[in-house]
Amino acid sequence: MRVVPAEIIEQKVYEAINQAVCILPDDVKDSLHKAYTSEEGIAKYTLENLIKNIDLAQQKMRPVCQDTGAAVFFVEIGEDVFVEGSLKDAINRAVSKAYTDFYLRKSMVKSPIERENTLDNTPAIIHIDMVKGDKITIHFMPKGFGSENKSALCMLTPADGVEGIEKFVVETVKKAGSDPCPPILVGVGIGGTFELAALLSKKALLRKVGQRHHKKYLAELEERLLERINSLGIGPEGFGGKTTALDVFIEEFPTHIAGLPVAVNICCHVARHVRIEI
Repeated sequence: MRVVPAEIIEQKVYEAINQAVCILPDDVKDSLHKAYTSEEGIAKYTLENLIKNIDLAQQKMRPVCQDTGAAVFFVEIGEDVFVEGSLKDAINRAVSKAYTDFYLRKSMVKSPIERENTLDNTPAIIHIDMVKGDKITIHFMPKGFGSENKSALCMLTPADGVEGIEKFVVETVKKAGSDPCPPILVGVGIGGTFELAALLSKKALLRKVGQRHHKKYLAELEERLLERINSLGIGPEGFGGKTTALDVFIEEFPTHIAGLPVAVNICCHVARHVRIEI
């Protein structure tokens, strides 16, 4: 049994937050550069400015986007690990301190009805999973709501099949238009239950651009959806072009014989996430 003090988790998360909101993952930056070489006209000009913004944010260690998001965490705890103290409290302390110390925008409200700001961007959204091993892996995703608000879930029937899945995903992106600041990343969750499909769609966004699903039929569906989405012609920031999405990621889970839940979680081109291993 390995003992990990909650204070260690708090410090690691605190250090990672500023990095995540200021520095995009290399795979996202590379995909934007690749899109830039293939575009022309206003689409190319738009991508050029998006890339400049990303580079300046990293150089000056300033947030890439003013919406520093809801603080979303996916935590995998090894079965041979004992956390000394409260893991959730440690993460929330780190969020509170980091969003205050680094002057990041505080976007969380205490009640969705009364709308009073919590003033430190807590509480964090924390998803915990138990896995084999003696390590703790934490994925931090500051999720902005320009794209989150354009996400959707549909309870399809088995008769809708793959054709129904494709139609729903493409229509969701088409309806979103320029609002989620394309080029976007699209996470798709298929199966499970109402709530699990949504969770899978968000977790799918942790994959690297170009990383296809290990199941061939899902990898083929990812590629087909990416092609269909980019054929919509929405383009960078909605100005038209070949690049509406940088990639599509699918995660699936077994489901009930009577159901086919499908969720789409959209992420803007500022696809911020960081991995912490303890």
